[in-house]
Amino acid sequence: MRPETMSSVPKMFGDFANAVARAAGRPSAFVAALAVIVIWAVTGPVFRYSDTWQLIINTGTTIVTFLMVFLIQNSQNRDNAAIQVKLDELIRVGEVKNMFVGIEHLTEEEIEELRRKCERRAQRDGKRAVRRIDRRARRAAEEGEE
Repeated sequence: MRPETMSSVPKMFGDFANAVARAAGRPSAFVAALAVIVIWAVTGPVFRYSDTWQLIINTGTTIVTFLMVFLIQNSQNRDNAAIQVKLDELIRVGEVKNMFVGIEHLTEEEIEELRRKCERRAQRDGKRAVRRIDRRARRAAEEGEE
């Protein structure tokens, strides 16, 4: 394969995966799948519920499911990567700690520990905010009494 062809294969696959994932998520795709099942069920008596009749639906659904797993996973992987880049950029340019850039590469245990630390900080920050609001309310009440 030529190098320019090799670089276009992932792009073509990505475009194809996106198109299939979008189409599969539409109501018309559900209706079409439901119609196939209904047609298959209605033809049961015609084929005397034979093994071949059952094998057709089993094989068809297995093949479709097998292929869809890869296509949808590809779309999700790219979407997640794009969202991660956007979040990293927001963190980088924002007022938050840059230590969170790239945490998706940590182990589950390390991420869980960071989550616990963030929750503890959020609780502390929430308590501080409540105390600040209480102080402001008391000051306002005192100024109103004078």
